Amino acid sequence: MSGPPLKFSSSPWFGSGNAERSPPLLSWEDGHQLCGPCRLSPHSQSLLVAGGMVTPREGSDDPVLPDLPRGPLHVARARASFPWKELALFWEGEDTLRFKTAHPRQPVASRSPRKQERKGSLCFASKSAIPRLPRFQKTIFSALENDPLFAQPRGSLSLEKYRELNFLRCKRVLEYNFLRVEDLLGSPQRVLALIHCLSMYDWSLAAKFLLQVLIFASVIYSSGSERHFKYLPRIFSMEIIGCFALTEVSHGSNTKAMRTTAHYDPADEEFIIHSPDFEAAKFWIGNMGKTATHAVVFAQLYMPGGQCHGLHPFVVQIRNPKTLLPMPGVMVGDIGRKLGQNGLDNGFAMFHKVRIPRQDLLNRMGDVTPEGTYVTHVKGARQRFSESLGSLSSGRVTLVGVSVVNLKLAVSIALRFSATRRQFGPTDEEEVPVLEYPMQWRLLPFLAAAYALDHFSKSLFLDLVELQQGLLANDRSARQAELGREIHALASAGKPLASWTAQRGIQECREACGGHGYLAVNRLGSLRDDNDPNCTYEGDNNVLLQQTSNYLLSLLACRDQGGARIESPLKTVDFLEAYPNILGQRFAGYSPEDCLDSSVPLAAYEWLVCYLLRESYQKLDQEKWSGSSNFEARNNSQVYHCRPLALAYLELSVVRKFHEHVHQPHVPPSLRAVLQRLSALYALWSLNQHTALLYRGGYFSGEQAGKMIENAILALCAQLKDDAVALVDVIAPPDFILDSPIGRADGELYKNLWGAVLQESKVLERASWWSEFVNKPVIGSLQSKL
Repeated sequence: MSGPPLKFSSSPWFGSGNAERSPPLLSWEDGHQLCGPCRLSPHSQSLLVAGGMVTPREGSDDPVLPDLPRGPLHVARARASFPWKELALFWEGEDTLRFKTAHPRQPVASRSPRKQERKGSLCFASKSAIPRLPRFQKTIFSALENDPLFAQPRGSLSLEKYRELNFLRCKRVLEYNFLRVEDLLGSPQRVLALIHCLSMYDWSLAAKFLLQVLIFASVIYSSGSERHFKYLPRIFSMEIIGCFALTEVSHGSNTKAMRTTAHYDPADEEFIIHSPDFEAAKFWIGNMGKTATHAVVFAQLYMPGGQCHGLHPFVVQIRNPKTLLPMPGVMVGDIGRKLGQNGLDNGFAMFHKVRIPRQDLLNRMGDVTPEGTYVTHVKGARQRFSESLGSLSSGRVTLVGVSVVNLKLAVSIALRFSATRRQFGPTDEEEVPVLEYPMQWRLLPFLAAAYALDHFSKSLFLDLVELQQGLLANDRSARQAELGREIHALASAGKPLASWTAQRGIQECREACGGHGYLAVNRLGSLRDDNDPNCTYEGDNNVLLQQTSNYLLSLLACRDQGGARIESPLKTVDFLEAYPNILGQRFAGYSPEDCLDSSVPLAAYEWLVCYLLRESYQKLDQEKWSGSSNFEARNNSQVYHCRPLALAYLELSVVRKFHEHVHQPHVPPSLRAVLQRLSALYALWSLNQHTALLYRGGYFSGEQAGKMIENAILALCAQLKDDAVALVDVIAPPDFILDSPIGRADGELYKNLWGAVLQESKVLERASWWSEFVNKPVIGSLQSKL
């Protein structure tokens, strides 16, 4: 793909205030615009011909989509019903593919140095100490693969060495200057691509970079004001390292109960940050263990008269940037080895009457005058609390995407393995790839889930950017407030669904690869361990689901009280306006063929959400009538009512988003069938987990309904089996990043596995304790003589 460099143009896409938004406009520097939905360049659009799209031919030296190596997997690829390069262009967009994999045609180095130093770009504190690399000198994957610092070490590293290596890699990523400050909100696709690429390489690296550049910097930018922007260049140069300090030893999900305090002293115009006891120590804080010099500390704000205004964020220096020694009054340390992600230094901190300037209160939601008067434009402590924790939605939305990345890596490894691993067959001489066996098709629903959740997570990320743009523009409209509520509900259920789906999928992939899947070098074990905390970070999954069910219940309560019609900016709840009519509907499928389109499970999901909403609403009423308090009533309504309600609503949102995406007119004809099969498979597979509820509520009747769903799932798996390897090629990173011998693109399964085993340290050496083998035990010598 040739063409001039890409740039992002100004667009009403973010913060436009329009419920019906146009796709983002991306443009080339010669003035030509990209097609928003497909995000294909004019060059790519010129490849469109009657009947489909012509993709780069095999054997070409295309820098965006190089050919995959030939090998045993080539046979499986040849059976695909679609061109994988065309799907990659459609799915990712050419600009994102260039950013991830290709060497651009015109690097920034060709421009004048003055332009490279423009305001807002990443400016380093010491230009002699840190090289300024051209922004597009190397794109992400090629940069990592060709940099010795990112060579994958064989064997386990000590905790100290892993932390050091991860820190050096984080520095190097910033030296490559992949992102500018303005990209954080101005070019969200680029931000998302970088997060996902780093996550594919090593989640410890992605987490450290994410906490520094996106979480710490974004919280200061979005929760502070102009007086705090002085920190931003120091963050991007790593002159200071930051962390987000909310969780404490004794409190995590119950954020209102955090016990760190910030008392204002008007005499010195300072806040006094204090931990009353060890239970109030900040704990589990990423980057805090060894490297953070500053923290955004959430503390209860107290005025001189003793009035508490609730939780507020403060910028607190915890270490000296020149020595990394703790600041006076700060006890800070590392919490130790974890089950995974050990390249990230999670830590703790206690504060003993640490004084900070009044100006280090992040004051977008509330401020304190020098004399000690609390001022705020936000009405009510509850709204102020919600807005002050708005950054948590950012973390949850990010974890949705990272969980999907983990799932994509796992299914890539397992499906490539299954397509080349041969066991049994019709004769002793002819063995069959295990992917051919129906039992092995248990992987295909997780492949469909990876596509569906990937599209949903990217869309939700763009919605979040729109929300943040509105916040920064001080948009106080009713639509902005509703958008915040809706995104909060989607993120609170999206993280549980994505992290749990990845958890189940990775385990299924590990088992599908048999004993080879248990070998550490094949990476499925580390993926499982690294994904596991996503079920807990940014809020326990089961607790978060209550946020989503509360949102839905509040909509129904408002409707029953004669309120306004049910609608939302992203339209995820608009169907509830037809709530009574939907509850009267019944399953209309007459054969498995009727179910092969995702519109059938989509209708079933709408009924299911309405049914669970009615049941949850009635359950709450029953609990209250029986004398239970609001607290007890909500607790007693979770397990079989509110929890499945929240999950079903989120699954419906994912199914609807994917269904609408693959049925749009701009989908190339050659891709429609495979994408629509993926959409239907994910929808039916997810819906099948709720069969008992569909029967209990009367939507299904008779045994044929359930059998039709199951038969449709099997039929779709059969139709997608020959496409599986090509579908993996679209979402799998290069072999260096995937780092799994059994998942390499050439399919040389045993050759790659054997080579990896022999490269391990000391595999052929005699055991260092061999002499103990020579000294045989004296049987019974330790037996009691009594």
